[in-house]
Amino acid sequence: MHIAILPGDGIGPEVTREAVRVLDALNLGVTMTTGDVGGAAYKAHGHPLPPATLALAEGADAILFGAVGDPDCDALDRHLRPEQAILGLRKALTLFANLRPAKVFAGMEGHSALRPEVAGAIDMVIVRELNGDVYFGEKGFRTNAAGEREGYDVMSYSTSEVRRIAHIAFRAAQTRSHRVCSVDKANVLETSQLWRDVVIDVAREYPDVALEHMYVDNAAMQLVRKPGHFDVVLTGNLFGDILSDQASMCVGSIGLLASASLGERQTAHGTFGLYEPIHGSAPDIAGQGLANPMATILSAAMLLRHSLGLNQAADRIEAAVAGALAGGVLSRDLGGTAGTAEIGDAVVARL
Repeated sequence: MHIAILPGDGIGPEVTREAVRVLDALNLGVTMTTGDVGGAAYKAHGHPLPPATLALAEGADAILFGAVGDPDCDALDRHLRPEQAILGLRKALTLFANLRPAKVFAGMEGHSALRPEVAGAIDMVIVRELNGDVYFGEKGFRTNAAGEREGYDVMSYSTSEVRRIAHIAFRAAQTRSHRVCSVDKANVLETSQLWRDVVIDVAREYPDVALEHMYVDNAAMQLVRKPGHFDVVLTGNLFGDILSDQASMCVGSIGLLASASLGERQTAHGTFGLYEPIHGSAPDIAGQGLANPMATILSAAMLLRHSLGLNQAADRIEAAVAGALAGGVLSRDLGGTAGTAEIGDAVVARL
């Protein structure tokens, strides 16, 4: 079993280092190879996703990804900016389904911005489509009839793109509480009307799963008002990007949320995927040992479960993280003082 480790920029190397320590502590016999990505790759190789890194990713059973983003690269042409690395990996590896679990750990209810009794009910998975929408549609600048500069981004989805992500959501619901909430803006957008039509069609294949539809503005409100209502949330790339970050703050910290980006490719052990914390590179605290590595460690647990078929090892990691939190090992984002390495020590100790 082979994992490609892509630490990236900012706090990426720090949090990834702790996740690798946790994987090493499990003695799974997994080979791990590190590659450059993002701003670090641009500075070393002239491109955020060098051919060698892409080849490493393509040859692995799974990818553990840190974060990308470097203020030094903000003035570069868009195709050379660090963020293009993750978009490039998703596209090249056909990683179209992003799974983002959001659940409050026992004892963490008070760290949410919501009332503890509201936050404590949160247990959902957001299933976000990754290869379509405005992020990959035609885009550019033009001059309008009034002579003004105008920017445009095309939002579009095909039937097959919606169908394949809908199947992922319904299958996920069958392993949980058998409920899917499809989020769109069908009252305004034709893209969303297609989305809704296709999701309704796919739902007929899953009679054991209840389907409801919700406009994205209402979904954003309900995530704050009654987040316990949601089980599996199915949505597109743009809406999913926003709602998943909102869900993370409902849980209490973006530093606790893991994610998996999956495609259709199967390995000898499971589904090939890329796993990453949902937070960014946080350059303001990079190198200070302050970052919370728990989201990356939990991403490593998702990697073991989905791509390597090591469910027991994944359970052990999640239990160790829960134990560390219950024991008061909290980073700054959770109101504590524990540093990155100290949190890693605590999780390893509990394994």
